[in-house]
Amino acid sequence: MEKRKLPNATAILILGILSILTCCCWGVIGLTLGIVALILAKKDLALYNENPEIYEGFSNINTGRILAIIGIILSSIYLILNIYMYVVWGEEGIKEFQENLIEKIKHQQEME
Repeated sequence: MEKRKLPNATAILILGILSILTCCCWGVIGLTLGIVALILAKKDLALYNENPEIYEGFSNINTGRILAIIGIILSSIYLILNIYMYVVWGEEGIKEFQENLIEKIKHQQEME
């Protein structure tokens, strides 16, 4: 009997990778992709657990699920950090911090 691929195995892996890569996009994109990957992984794991001998691609699901969890954690940290910065510093404080950082970088480049 030929083994069938799990329907979303590749998509879960791709979404897990993208959730890590996009975690610094205000935290929202990575968080969304990670949650979608976890939902798809849950569905495919249930399908795999019903008949494990007829499906292949479990390693992709497991890897994608782990990457999605990591992406969700990183995105959550980044999102909480952004919210904290806006609450504590405000928009003007963040702009001032960025300007000071740019000035320091330019100054270091001039010194070299």
